[in-house]
Amino acid sequence: MEHAIAGQGFAVLPILPSHAGAIIALPKHHRDPFDRLLAAQSLTERLPLVSNDTLLDAYGIQRLW
Repeated sequence: MEHAIAGQGFAVLPILPSHAGAIIALPKHHRDPFDRLLAAQSLTERLPLVSNDTLLDAYGIQRLW
């Protein structure tokens, strides 16, 4: 899996304390805690999130797909 990820030019983004802290400030537009974590990472790292879940748009992230 690591070889496939690196081979596509991606990197694994670990869950950091700053990401967990950002979840607390997020409104619960999305009921899934993992999806809220992804939104928090996207906001904290200023990275787009690849997802087809339109509920994530309420967080003001850049969503691709």
